[in-house]
Amino acid sequence: MRKYLPCLAVLVGMAVASSPASADPNVGPKICPSAGKSLSGAVGSLTVTGNAYVPAGSTLTVHGNLTLAPGSCFDAFTVATVVVKGAVNVGKGAVLGLGCSPGAIGPEPPCEFNTTEDIVGGGISAREPLTMYLTAVKVFGNVVSIGGGPGPTLNPYINFPIKENTITRNLDIQGWRGAWFGVLRNTIHGSATILNNIGVTIGDLGTPDSTEIVTNTIFGSLACYGNSPAAQFGDSEGLPNVVHGQKSGQCTAV
Repeated sequence: MRKYLPCLAVLVGMAVASSPASADPNVGPKICPSAGKSLSGAVGSLTVTGNAYVPAGSTLTVHGNLTLAPGSCFDAFTVATVVVKGAVNVGKGAVLGLGCSPGAIGPEPPCEFNTTEDIVGGGISAREPLTMYLTAVKVFGNVVSIGGGPGPTLNPYINFPIKENTITRNLDIQGWRGAWFGVLRNTIHGSATILNNIGVTIGDLGTPDSTEIVTNTIFGSLACYGNSPAAQFGDSEGLPNVVHGQKSGQCTAV
């Protein structure tokens, strides 16, 4: 999948250190429907209650947890540095955009020539998020997402890419429904479980394009069941996953 199109969220942001919106959120794909507050500096914990972004060239350090309230949107798909020493918790209908690299979905990623070095110290947990855009993030813990998405629709066109991350424990994605979902080029030190996700995009080959689970290194097991389409290479031009444990279900094909 080589397309990156808008996602939706609402309300206004709580800033650590805020300033008028800059052009940062307009570089590359639009993550939030409006820029909202800019966030930088350091804080003990942070709750985002609406639209917020981290400007290019800045650093945001959260010494506690980062919480995205229901319906909020956090855009760190910029050339910035985000360090969350606690956990990231994503509420219902919220959008998390964290990290980017030249391998992120285009067409014009802000990190065309750079890879960010964002860190999450306590894992990422999402309950019915609208979506998450996770790229080149080092996560010390699990990444878990249950439910969510706009439904099996192309309008709005919302993707759920998990690309080029290092996850020290497990990846568990279940029941997300939208346009496209994929897990590409990650290093997962635990196991990966991909269950009952639906993506309705038609790819360059004229066939269902979602559930691209490729080019991952997984030190535990890889299990894929009930996804539509089934786990596949699609048009990703990816490579078979290197799995040190067992492959099971749909993922025996990748």
